[in-house]
Amino acid sequence: MRAVVTRVLSASVTIDGEEVASIGKGFLVLLGVHTEDGEEQAKKIADKICGLRIFEDENGKMNIAPGDAGAELLIVSQFTLYADCSSRRPGFTNAARPEISEPLYELVVSECRSRGFKVGTGRFGADMKVASVNDGPVTIILEI
Repeated sequence: MRAVVTRVLSASVTIDGEEVASIGKGFLVLLGVHTEDGEEQAKKIADKICGLRIFEDENGKMNIAPGDAGAELLIVSQFTLYADCSSRRPGFTNAARPEISEPLYELVVSECRSRGFKVGTGRFGADMKVASVNDGPVTIILEI
């Protein structure tokens, strides 16, 4: 499983001109599911996301976890994170099919919510417009 985590001041998802989710300070998470991923990977990456200490403390050091910072999460499924770009036209054979990836995506969302986070989501498989105001900018790539 692969996640691109961006610390944001705000982020939102719009589908067909309608805003379906928005957050204030927190993480915009773009989440990709690999063909070999399962529940174990989903739980591990949720744990990593929820514990990623990239908010600044009083000394300006990235040392505060999202829960302690009052952060919200916006998690958006993105199969293109597993693009094979060995040619000019990307291939996506390493990305899990929807029947595998959607339940794992939902498990990550559920795991984050169970830890007390407000979690906004996109709509799986939809053509989404994602907007964010990056903070820092700070962007971290997680891979489980």
